[in-house]
Amino acid sequence: MVTRQKVLILGCGYLGLRLAAELRREGDAVTGWVRSAESAEALVKEGITPWTGDLAEASAWTELPRDFDAVVHCASSGRGGVEAYRSVYREGVRQAVRHLPGTRLLFVSSTSVYGQEDGSVVTEESLAAPTTETGKVLREAEELALAEGGPDSAVFRLAGIYGPERGVLLRKFLAGEAVIEGDGKRWINQIHRDDAAGALRRALEPGTPLPGGIYNVADDEAVTYLTYYSWLAAQTGKAMPPFGPVNRERKRGWTHKRVANAKLRATGWVPRFPTFREGLSPELRP
Repeated sequence: MVTRQKVLILGCGYLGLRLAAELRREGDAVTGWVRSAESAEALVKEGITPWTGDLAEASAWTELPRDFDAVVHCASSGRGGVEAYRSVYREGVRQAVRHLPGTRLLFVSSTSVYGQEDGSVVTEESLAAPTTETGKVLREAEELALAEGGPDSAVFRLAGIYGPERGVLLRKFLAGEAVIEGDGKRWINQIHRDDAAGALRRALEPGTPLPGGIYNVADDEAVTYLTYYSWLAAQTGKAMPPFGPVNRERKRGWTHKRVANAKLRATGWVPRFPTFREGLSPELRP
């Protein structure tokens, strides 16, 4: 198999590992950056070259090869707070553009940077003014990636990610811990892990580069909490969750918006799981 390109994935975990597997199948040479020796061993078994270290530490970058065609930053904060966000996202991007100048950078951000609370449709042209400190750090990292990343560097704002063995809303519903907040009419925006990986893979296709800029990565249908839980109840035979008060104390912030994916779709990306129904059905099978 002829190597097409060399890609560095910063944060080769839930999303990054899926992307790495797809790139490997297509003939790309992939280096995956992880934090632990255990994670590095897992990458070797998948044919992925491991690199271990702290993204925010300059010393971890000094011996890293410089001949990558692209860098994908999809590291996780590990559910940490503001300081973890600053370290992983802002400083991680800063080190990437410093040590790999001119290399195309794809930065995975979040639709939480949109602070809209009026139920409106948000596009990449909509105001992105997050109200949370973590959201503000993501915006700083986005701006750094676009300003100092290589040609055609891009930001991918992911909706709530779910997929095999991952999905907070589904887990809480199945455990009987879900609560429908307020009237249940607030919008949920989601993206399946495999479709998020597909968006990044689309950006890395040789010969058809995705123009630089910002892309929303969400499925085709924002749904309300009522719609989401009603479908789950019908599929599983479980009772609907109880109604409860609105909880505005979220790390991602309290928002009410519908995220549009038209810009990304116009590039040829098509989600395998256009709605949560297709995405969750495999998880509900016995």
